[in-house]
Amino acid sequence: MGYADVYAAAQKDPEGFWMEQAKAIDWVTPPTHALDDSRAPLYEWFTDATVNTCYNAVDRHVENGRADQAAIIYDSPITGTKAQITFAELKDQVASLAGALRDKGVTMGDRVIIYMPMVPEALVAMLACARLGAIHSVVFGGFAAHELAVRIDDATPKAIIAASCGIEPGRIVAYKPLIDGAIDMASHKPDFTVILQRDQQPCDLVPGRDHDWHAVQDGVTPADCVPVPGNHPAYILYTSGTTGAPKGVVRHTAGHLVALNWTMKAIYNVDPGDVFWAASDVGWVVGHSYICYGPLIHGNTTVVFEGKPVGTPDAGTFWRVISEHNVRSFFTAPTAFRAIKREDPQGELIKDYDISCLRALYLAGERADPDTIQWAQRILGVPVYDHWWQTETGWTIAGNPAGIEPLPVKIGSPTVAMPGYDVQILDEAGHPVPPGTLGAIAIKLPLPPGTLPTLWHAEDRFVKSYLTTFPGYYETGDAGMIDEDGYLYIMARTDDVINVAGHRLSTGAMEEILANHPDVAECAVIGVGDALKGQLPMGFVCTNKGTTKTDAEIVADCIRMVREDIGPVAAFKLVAVVDRLPKTRSGKILRATMVKIADSQDFKMPATIDDPAILDEIRTALKPLGYAQD
Repeated sequence: MGYADVYAAAQKDPEGFWMEQAKAIDWVTPPTHALDDSRAPLYEWFTDATVNTCYNAVDRHVENGRADQAAIIYDSPITGTKAQITFAELKDQVASLAGALRDKGVTMGDRVIIYMPMVPEALVAMLACARLGAIHSVVFGGFAAHELAVRIDDATPKAIIAASCGIEPGRIVAYKPLIDGAIDMASHKPDFTVILQRDQQPCDLVPGRDHDWHAVQDGVTPADCVPVPGNHPAYILYTSGTTGAPKGVVRHTAGHLVALNWTMKAIYNVDPGDVFWAASDVGWVVGHSYICYGPLIHGNTTVVFEGKPVGTPDAGTFWRVISEHNVRSFFTAPTAFRAIKREDPQGELIKDYDISCLRALYLAGERADPDTIQWAQRILGVPVYDHWWQTETGWTIAGNPAGIEPLPVKIGSPTVAMPGYDVQILDEAGHPVPPGTLGAIAIKLPLPPGTLPTLWHAEDRFVKSYLTTFPGYYETGDAGMIDEDGYLYIMARTDDVINVAGHRLSTGAMEEILANHPDVAECAVIGVGDALKGQLPMGFVCTNKGTTKTDAEIVADCIRMVREDIGPVAAFKLVAVVDRLPKTRSGKILRATMVKIADSQDFKMPATIDDPAILDEIRTALKPLGYAQD
């Protein structure tokens, strides 16, 4: 069957379609039905099944002939380390760590925060939690102590699993002081931590609370897989919210298994045994879905890469990894390719490697600009597929179903809706609009398996954030259009979350931090275009009268405060001190207009603007920062 037939079958009979896909999973108790609509519009999938994620990702492959196949390839140009872990070895490591966690009191339903760099032990920790039915919450290692503390208080974990440090090109990031600081700040105190000591910077352990990764496993009995209900949370992953308070996206176990397993062939076109590489981080949803769970559930070898697209050691490192490890499908963010293109515009370094194993490149996480896609197509000589999805959905909303039927690529479009997603473009009143018309992108309920059923301990916020604006639909927060051929185009965010190198960050959260500066009377943060990272946050601050600090001192303070609270991941370094902000007569800051001025785009003078002269002042303030050029 081609794509149109598969999509139509999923639309016509979602129950039958997803029950068929569920046959690929090894169940303790198989589901008798797929969709549970008893609490609509709060839908759940496979609720009457029991299952274990770790068994499906690890144990069953050991039992079914893949014991000696590499499950994980670790490649760290930063430390000069390469290693392979077979499925049999992975099972032993996961069962041992799970046994240690069990012996220290972690049971089904307990939360465990994981704060790790890109090392195989990060996946071992995730899988050990899944083995016990514990709910993990991975926090990106670049996040500051304050952000970690917020997540500790929301998830109330029994334990934290971490490493002593992360390693960036040219510097070591000590994790332990951040963990200690976060625990001090948090109201909730975890019972214990498990720390992987890295040779590059070991840390001191707090007696009685902190336990060495290896020592805590000495002499433990390996843990067996614990069956959990189909709607048991597999993990919580925090995403930026428009109010600055992070939203804990919940992923239910059974739907997660079924959906991710299906995508590996249907979208990424890999067969069990093939090597799949997603160059992301376990702290993001891509790392959950396509470094850890998706490939392993499907029986693929996954690559854990600790490095950067450039500088470790050069812009050819991706080609080396693809060539050395026989990567078939490769998934990364457009930012990575922009960085490579900037360092090696003619693609000379790729000539040093045989990448004939590669079948396709997949881009996601931010808008893939046409120049980058065309450059990648020319350099790699393989199809380049943009695809679009969200932390909330866990897998592709719109993409190119290469494993079903590769569709023609239209540059600028992530192609078409995947089976299970009824994507529509709505006007402000919630009515569908004609093809080619810009509107809000919404998905008719129910969402397919593997997508978020709710937010952690925040059901009301889930309904308000996603299900209220357009009753009967999931609100994506993006604006776009669908053309006559059914191809989707993502045009803009409809809220204040910006995309910095594939990382979704809230400008509202940054504004809250800037507003705390004693000399800042008012502020705004917008996302401005950046050739490398896609977007960068830019702050505008109005100072209090009578301040004794210079503008330069206030700018330095603002940059430091955001970096301390959110972390270097925010890439916050652009701040303009201005006398006033452009506003409507009702007092709303005209952020969208400010973005257009910064990016040197034409704009229509807002009819409700209080004083048009302010826009010239904003333009003048932006020019020293390299923006708003004539």
